[in-house]
Amino acid sequence: MKEFYSIDVAGVKRDLPLCALTDELYIGAFVIFGDVELTVAAATALLEKAPEFDIMITAESKGIPLVYEMARQCGAQNYILARKAPKLYMKNVIKTEVKSITTARVQTLYLDQSDVDKMAGKRVLIVDDVVSTGESLHALEVLVERAGGIIAGKMAILAEGDAMKREDILYVQKLPLFDKNGEPIEG
Repeated sequence: MKEFYSIDVAGVKRDLPLCALTDELYIGAFVIFGDVELTVAAATALLEKAPEFDIMITAESKGIPLVYEMARQCGAQNYILARKAPKLYMKNVIKTEVKSITTARVQTLYLDQSDVDKMAGKRVLIVDDVVSTGESLHALEVLVERAGGIIAGKMAILAEGDAMKREDILYVQKLPLFDKNGEPIEG
């Protein structure tokens, strides 16, 4: 079985380790944490495709370095982070649940009143690292709508599996799913 999948994201080549979701289905593990070169290149590529927006939102935690770098590159003064747990400073919290394929349990995403105020009536760009089932993006959409924000667009570095077919998501590169031999599954 192949152990890695080689990919080129915005001119940066990486070998992604293949990880089992089931006995028959594998994914390429894409991690931008600690990879400054990849984060900078991906942020640049996404901003080139981005629609007009006023503020960005991502979910804790893998989207944090990406949205930070996007904000830095475009001169944004802030971005919004949907937290996985409420913090002591958070007031008038709104929340929604999400179940992604890489998490063993249902998670809850939380926003604080100050984040809600930043989104109300604004064009909000939803950003993630990888979209597969779209559950995380959907949870962020729910939070943006509850906050009175206007969804400007949805973006990810990689679209995995069926997400490659979606026309409502802008992405930099496709990432196939893999069979038990490490061979890409055609979608």
